[in-house]
Amino acid sequence: MAVHVIRVGILEDQQVFLESLVSICESSGFEVVASCSTLEDFMASMRQHPPDVAIVDLRLERTQDTVVTDGVRAVELLHDFFPSVRPLVLSGDHDAAVMERCFRAGAAGYLCKLKVTCAELVGAVERVAQGELLRPLELFSTQAAASPAMEATGIRLLTPRQFEVLRYISTGADNLKIAACLNITERTVKAHITSIYQKLKVENRTQMAMLACQLGLERPAFE
Repeated sequence: MAVHVIRVGILEDQQVFLESLVSICESSGFEVVASCSTLEDFMASMRQHPPDVAIVDLRLERTQDTVVTDGVRAVELLHDFFPSVRPLVLSGDHDAAVMERCFRAGAAGYLCKLKVTCAELVGAVERVAQGELLRPLELFSTQAAASPAMEATGIRLLTPRQFEVLRYISTGADNLKIAACLNITERTVKAHITSIYQKLKVENRTQMAMLACQLGLERPAFE
């Protein structure tokens, strides 16, 4: 059975960064079907070669004038006209309000380009292509800070990896399944779960899953 190669489209106005993204994607086995610096060229390429995942920058400047295009518009257009394309926002802005705006527009994931690694970018593309919704931990941390009830759960004490494990637990996945999905050992999963028990002050996996649902954590999509 042939393995599906993930098709990627890239919208990024900085040429050096655009070329770097193309190189990272291609070296990771993805097929780059579009690499554009303007929204107009990008949307035109969507009609010809729609990708599985579209990596979208939020601030797009033109070299010939002072016009700055809002990348959220690209996310909205993809959502409306190319619903099968999964937008992954890559931006230097880590403001929670900006992130929420992107998700309301139809983003499938959000990465901060100031701190994301190549491996994390590749992993995010793969997860988004599989149907996952990647909401940054900062969003939930902001909600927790604004809500005494959420703050009391200890959710802000979780590491990003423990947060991912919690999301899988909310689906009823066992340790072996979680290990396979996150590409870590079952022993590591058990260690994370032990820490989650301590930080969230729950007694069993059922309580842990119920708490995750009450907090509105996104459930990962997997087969």
